[in-house]
Amino acid sequence: MAEELLAVVDAPISAALLRPLVVHPGGGAVCMFEGTVRDHTGERPTTHLVYEAYEAMALRVFADIAGEAAARWPGSRMAIHHRVGRLEVGEVSVAIAVASAHRAAAFEACRFAIDQLKVSAPIWKKEFGPDGSFWVEGPSAPRPVGNS
Repeated sequence: MAEELLAVVDAPISAALLRPLVVHPGGGAVCMFEGTVRDHTGERPTTHLVYEAYEAMALRVFADIAGEAAARWPGSRMAIHHRVGRLEVGEVSVAIAVASAHRAAAFEACRFAIDQLKVSAPIWKKEFGPDGSFWVEGPSAPRPVGNS
């Protein structure tokens, strides 16, 4: 699992573990992002989340995102891992690492990746709390990358 740039996994993940996958001799900056489970959504308490994914399609979307990032920020290398299954408060649900020649490109590519993943990847989140559970509807927008 750790050797893959793009992955959907059912075990704990960490952007720090992705770092070695993206560093390269031309890279002068590495930007890492971790999305974690928080204890609330709005005013509603959250006890845990369950993520499900259409893995094959999610990996194609991740590849589209990484490809578009490489085109926009030449010399960038990106890794994206998303976790599925039950996640407790504080656990990492998504990790992204980007290495680029310069810091601005690394930050921009990393932000681009999480923003696109949120609107494009076939990954669903069910939120659980004291008052029951519900599926969370994610952001929606036209998919500006790839042909998946």
